[in-house]
Amino acid sequence: MKLGVSTYSLFQALKSGEMDIMAVIDWIADQGGEHVEIVPLGYDLPGNFELADQIRQKAESRGIEISNYAIGANFLTDSEEAYLKEIERVKSEVDLAARLGVKKMRHDVAQSADRSIANFNKQLERMAEACRQIADYASNYGITTSVENHGYFVQHSDRVQALIQAVDRPNFRTTLDVGNFMCADENSVAAVKNNISYASMVHIKDFYLRPSHQNPGQGWFQTLQGNYLRGAIVGHGDIDMREVLRVIKSSGYDGYISLEFEGMEECKTGTLIGLQNIKRLWEEMA
Repeated sequence: MKLGVSTYSLFQALKSGEMDIMAVIDWIADQGGEHVEIVPLGYDLPGNFELADQIRQKAESRGIEISNYAIGANFLTDSEEAYLKEIERVKSEVDLAARLGVKKMRHDVAQSADRSIANFNKQLERMAEACRQIADYASNYGITTSVENHGYFVQHSDRVQALIQAVDRPNFRTTLDVGNFMCADENSVAAVKNNISYASMVHIKDFYLRPSHQNPGQGWFQTLQGNYLRGAIVGHGDIDMREVLRVIKSSGYDGYISLEFEGMEECKTGTLIGLQNIKRLWEEMA
């Protein structure tokens, strides 16, 4: 297992201008992170090969790996022309991932106002064909692409599995986010058990959970069924994080684990405490 941090965890500092991406990489290395996951939020990376080279060189100089490149995408477009254009755009992001030197890349797949299983089944082949084309393109670089359980429409563990099986490519798997299952009202421990064998990358994230009839007010967002979530420091929230990590460790997964912090606390503090908690819990398990 290699423990590191997603740049998304420091989004507060990136957005405010307190840190730039080079400072974020330095900070992660200083905290003992073994890798950095590149998420281009808070800095302008897509199409910027010069910055990609600088990021790769900075990580190398600090002795940490770049684990994954994670971007958004949506293949449920209004036209065939837009669909093909989106596939080509994501392929161009694969080129950038290769420039970063990564062997793993996550792209989103779809957003839809109709989140029903009927619509998912209707759209499955269209989503799968786009993912096939991108996975085939990425295979030229030796890159494994993945879908994250993210964005409500492809968030349930079974829907993620259905997409992976429909794509049917050895280099298309899932970036498994242990917290995001809660957005689809799925128990994190059960969902991790369901999908860990499909994971090319693991995100560790925590949430506070409140029922739909107890609106906590500002700072919370709603799940598919109207329950309330708020980002938490890993180990402070309502996920059974000890059991989640036990499931991951006992599965034999030995790849990258990336901390994602999206709580209301100051981002460096929240990220560091979460990093320390993951290390401690992992080491406590036989």
